[in-house]
Amino acid sequence: MSSTTSTTSTISTSSTISTSSTDATATSDAATDPALVTTVADEHVSVAGVPTGLSIGGVWRAASTGATFAVRDPSTGAVLAEVADASPEDGTAALDAAVAAQASWAATAPRERSDVLRRAFDLVREHIEDLAALMSLEMGKPLAEARGEVVYGGEFLRWFSEEAVRIGGDYRTNPEGTGRGIVLKRPVGPVYAITPWNFPLAMATRKVGPALAAGCTVVLKPADLTPLTTLFLAELFRRAGLPDGVLNVVPSSDAKGLSEPIIADRRLRKLTFTGSTPVGSALLKQAADNVLKTSMELGGNAPLLVFDDADLDTAVDAAMLAKFRNVGEACTAANRFFVQDGIADAFVAALTAKVDALRVGRGTEDGTTLGPLIDDRAVDKAAGLVDDALTRGARLVTGGHRIDRPGTFYEATVVDDVQPGSDILTTEIFGPVASITRFGTEDEGIRLANDTEYGLVAYAFTSDFRRGQRLAERLETGMLGLNTGVVSNAAFPFGGVKASGLGREGSHEGIEEYLESVYVLTPDPFAA
Repeated sequence: MSSTTSTTSTISTSSTISTSSTDATATSDAATDPALVTTVADEHVSVAGVPTGLSIGGVWRAASTGATFAVRDPSTGAVLAEVADASPEDGTAALDAAVAAQASWAATAPRERSDVLRRAFDLVREHIEDLAALMSLEMGKPLAEARGEVVYGGEFLRWFSEEAVRIGGDYRTNPEGTGRGIVLKRPVGPVYAITPWNFPLAMATRKVGPALAAGCTVVLKPADLTPLTTLFLAELFRRAGLPDGVLNVVPSSDAKGLSEPIIADRRLRKLTFTGSTPVGSALLKQAADNVLKTSMELGGNAPLLVFDDADLDTAVDAAMLAKFRNVGEACTAANRFFVQDGIADAFVAALTAKVDALRVGRGTEDGTTLGPLIDDRAVDKAAGLVDDALTRGARLVTGGHRIDRPGTFYEATVVDDVQPGSDILTTEIFGPVASITRFGTEDEGIRLANDTEYGLVAYAFTSDFRRGQRLAERLETGMLGLNTGVVSNAAFPFGGVKASGLGREGSHEGIEEYLESVYVLTPDPFAA
């Protein structure tokens, strides 16, 4: 595994971003707007022109307390920007704005809502380099992966711009023949969306896209580790012509203090969250008081099964994506590798060779394929899980140490022969560590894969189609990647079973999470 240590690297973009809120219908860059310029060097980082305030009711403003918090580059620890730190009063003001805009936005023609989302998609695509650079700076992922997230995240805007005009209903005769039933779909109402730090653009568009398409207004709280990308997105929505108050963004260093009064407010009708299962469970308890409609995309402990008849090259290439994409910091990351005995030695050797070829460095540096973890806690967690596994009898194949350089880097790691009872088998790693356990029979592999409270996604590699069918029916998971290492797509339902959450994001199912049904019975029009 190699490491990049470039002394200076500069990313300058020519496109512009406005922090003004006076023109809610603007759809193109103004020549007088300040340019977004991200300059990167080991000794200096600056971000200029990116909104750093709260977006409430179409206005960029400071926090009511005047407080700010620092957003840092995990590659160096340097401060990128100071961002307005929303107070509980700011959260209430954001909900006020969302409530005030709800009736008008719900009454807006579906085609108009669709057009706004499509313009936002076009602006995201236009600003792909800006967003990728910003995301790489605040989250650490390599630029190539950041660009991939911009493409992926943008697709939710395009998909739900198309779904906005396809919201259906129903009309049919009742079984008794005495009347006609009409089922209408209408927006559930104001939404509170809480997004994580690991995919700061895509997790926002995956929630905001269907909410706006359905006719809901939104209060969005981005993670305090990576708020800049979401604030940039909010400005793009303004420029796409989104009316004031429809999308409000309130970053805060006090997630609990901000969220509790919003969730307790009876005007809120929907809560959507992506993050850990313990936090999601706590939010569900709060949401129960007002019987909120909820969707929860929670933790994962994804198994990756490799059977003896798998194509080795396909399995290894896909495993690299499933494990090391996004530095392993993804709920869909392969957490537990189960490899059948007959192919295990070859798989471990081939995987290790690719792991050792990863190039560690700052996400913005040319050639980097593995960036930093998000903070020191993430490094300590990965190191602790590896140490526990080794103590219990696992074998360290490669990696296994913190990298001695500025920032929060951990070596890409492979541990083999992980034993039952190891913490790494029950804990979401969220880091670049491949944990390998060997198995004998198909039944044993399935038993090991299902031995978890989680069920978000699973991966399996086999050339036997009938086995693939059996796995699809027997694995306790909401999603299955069969001979592939990436499953996420805006056109298909994303979500899990068991402790991995409730509801689905993406697909036509995604917009249903923001709609409610109204049933109307009318008399038989032919009755005498």
